[in-house]
Parts: sequence; C-alpha cells; structure tokens
Amino acid sequence: MSDPARIIEIRRHLHLGQSVRFLDGQQAGAQMSLRTGRIVAMKDTQLTVQDERTRREWKLPYAAIEIPDAGSIPAPSVPEPPSPTRADFRLGDRVSFDDRHLQTRIGTIVRINQRTVTLDCDGQSWRVSFPLLRHLVDL
Repeated sequence: MSDPARIIEIRRHLHLGQSVRFLDGQQAGAQMSLRTGRIVAMKDTQLTVQDERTRREWKLPYAAIEIPDAGSIPAPSVPEPPSPTRADFRLGDRVSFDDRHLQTRIGTIVRINQRTVTLDCDGQSWRVSFPLLRHLVDL
C-alpha cells in the first residue's frame, strides 16, 4: 500500500476538486462500503477527501482511493505559457537555449532578424528562433 510507484500512479489520475470514491475504513468486515467525496488536499502519502453526504473530512492513504477511469474524467486545463516573440528580446540580452544535442548554450544577442536572432556563444555564431530562447537571469 505504501509502494511509491503505486502512489505515483494513483496521483497521476487525481487533482484537487475531483470527485472520487473511497473505502470507508471505520466499518468492519462485510459492512465496508465505498463512499463518494471531493479531494480537498493532496500530500506525499495521503490525501484529504470531504465526504459528500456528511461533509466530514477524511485523511486517507492513496491506496484507499478507487482509481477513476482516465477517459471519463477530464483533466484540469492548465494554460500553456505564451512562447517568446521578437518583442521580448533586445540587442545585448543574455539568453540560453538547448542545441540539437540537448546541451544548454548561453550567449549574447548580436542581431535580431525577422524570425531568428543571431547569438554569440563563446566565439561561435548561432541563429536561433525566438520560441527556443530563454532569458538568462544573473544573480
């Protein structure tokens, strides 16, 4: 029940506010039943569910939750951050990007073109499109 792989698999299908069915552990033997409630908090090894009938909150291990059918429950929509555009960059800005070998390169913008920027990365010249760039923050 406390297997981390099992907990991760169950958490993958859950989100706050979701309606789930859980096992009522206070009833004994054949009296055990599934209750319905909404998830109000999620922690590492347990979650808090508010019972729909009694409005009582239950702190339960993830193993006590019935895994919902992934196709029937819509996932919460998380808006994607907008990709950077030409207006987000200026000459002399320090930026980073991942090259085709997935190595992070850091450079300075030396020219801004219509769809790409030209960067100076340790003496090498790179042309990179705007959505691949990330601003570099010096601390």
